[in-house]
Amino acid sequence: MDDVHANSGCRMPSINFCSQCGSEVEQKIPLGETLLRAVCPACQMIHYQNPKIVAGCIPEWEGQILLCRRAIEPRLGLWTFPAGFMELGESTEEAAARETLEEANATVTIHSLYGIFSLPHVSQVYVVYRAALQDLEFGPGEESLEVRLMSIESIPWEHLAFPVIRETLRRYVEDVGTTHAQVHFGTVSPSRRSVVNSSASWLSNGPSPSINHPAE
Repeated sequence: MDDVHANSGCRMPSINFCSQCGSEVEQKIPLGETLLRAVCPACQMIHYQNPKIVAGCIPEWEGQILLCRRAIEPRLGLWTFPAGFMELGESTEEAAARETLEEANATVTIHSLYGIFSLPHVSQVYVVYRAALQDLEFGPGEESLEVRLMSIESIPWEHLAFPVIRETLRRYVEDVGTTHAQVHFGTVSPSRRSVVNSSASWLSNGPSPSINHPAE
C-alpha cells in the first residue's frame, strides 16, 4: 500500500524553498484566492499542495474476496484490500490493478467503481473499484506477509488495517446479494469508523448516472 497513512494525523509537510529557483518562500494568500500558499517572492511561483489519490480494488472470485496482510508499517500484520498511491501518467483503474499485482501477485479486471472516500485528516482520497480475479495465481508481494481468498463471513474485522478499509468492506458486505448497483461516497474520520454521507444507487440493469468531472 506504499505507506498509505504514514502521516496519519498530520498535515502535509510545509514547503520552505521554491522548487523553481530555490529561494525561500513566503506564506501568503495569492490574489484572487482564499487560502494561504507557499509563494516565492523572487520568481512569484505559487506552490500548491493537494490531496493524494489512493486507488484500490476489491478482487472477487466466486463469492470470495482477496485480502492482503501487510508486511510494512504502518499497521504491520493487519489486513487490507490492495491499494496504494497513484503514479504519474496512470489512470485510477490502472493504479488499482498495478497495486493488486504488486501486493498480491494477482491479475484483475476492473469492472465497476465501488466508492470514493475522503480522508481530510491525512489529505487523501480513496478511489475503490470492484474487480474480478482473472485466475487463482496469487501470492504475497513484497509488501504483504500473506494473501488469502476469504468468504464474507471470514473477514477479520478486528484485524483490518485502517478505518477506511473497514468502512468500505462493511458497505460491501451490506451490498452483497442486492439487486442494485451502488457507488458509495463519504468522509472517514480518524476517531470514528463512519462517515458523513452514503451512496448513490441505480438499478443494475438501468442506465448509469452521468458524472461531472471538475476542471483541474
